[in-house]
Amino acid sequence: MLKSANGVQMFGDVARRKRYFYALLMILLMIGAAELLMEREIIFPEMAALTIGMWIVDKRVWRVSRIGMVVLMTLGAIAGVCIVRYSPFPLLANLMFAFAFAAICLTLSRATLVPQISACMLPVLLETESWVYPVAAFIMSVIVVGGQWGMERMGLREKITYTSVSVNWREALVRWAFLLMTVAVVVLLAVYTENLYFILPPLIVTYVEFANSKAGFRNRPVQVLLVLFTAAVVGVFFQVVGHGYLHLPEVVVVFPIFICMFFLFEFLEKFFAPAGAVALIPMIVPEGGLFWLPLQVLVGATLFIGLAMICFQRCLHWPRAQLIVCLVPPFIRGLRKRSL
Repeated sequence: MLKSANGVQMFGDVARRKRYFYALLMILLMIGAAELLMEREIIFPEMAALTIGMWIVDKRVWRVSRIGMVVLMTLGAIAGVCIVRYSPFPLLANLMFAFAFAAICLTLSRATLVPQISACMLPVLLETESWVYPVAAFIMSVIVVGGQWGMERMGLREKITYTSVSVNWREALVRWAFLLMTVAVVVLLAVYTENLYFILPPLIVTYVEFANSKAGFRNRPVQVLLVLFTAAVVGVFFQVVGHGYLHLPEVVVVFPIFICMFFLFEFLEKFFAPAGAVALIPMIVPEGGLFWLPLQVLVGATLFIGLAMICFQRCLHWPRAQLIVCLVPPFIRGLRKRSL
């Protein structure tokens, strides 16, 4: 019998097992369609994060209406491709344009769908010019919101009621301006040192989530860091071994990647949606940089999470006991308690 870090039976809930199955099926269909049509732009890593957040997690992760989610993800994808195709500016400026566009959209729509940042910045980082990318983002967003609605109708998950976010416009402007400046500093470092995986969009999403959210994961920065690193290691391992050496189709390779990720979530009893996107990144980046990807993810995630904890969570002013609890992952604390 498989148990989580707290000794609870893993995958014990039938409804949750079904949600895992549907999420895995969605990811397999996305990768299969990309291989069948020979269109890499169909592989949209943030879709893994959305299926985790909107299908598997049985609570509201982002405040956004279903129509709003489709519109925001599609607009972000279109804006990213337009920046690549029409902007004469260098990569640093284009990435900042993409981030600023997503920030404006999220503020004006009063939504917290932070994955839109990834939808907008990913094509800029990878220099994606194909209109297949926004079309795929639109279709898959529709499937995700339709799947969530269907699961609610079938009683597989709790019904989510949309409530818009109240916005203090001055505070929001200051916060987003500071986020933009700090992201620019890390982007400059990544571009200057030619370590572009420091600034993978899911890591920037992680930064914004930590900066804006009051969710429990802000008290588990080290655990989130390790989950992101593990996702990169798992994705690279199966991509290199399964696709690179054994020449298996990627639709086969992605299956063990997300089986591992789902077991990790169950073991920790915590979900972090951007980790799903990180696990898919190895399928869309050049093979030459795959071996260094996990290390760069570790460094980038450390920079972004550290910035968020210091600048937004004010962790330097926390009591020592709270800092210790924050820095020691819960599953390690649980192991220590059981050993005692």
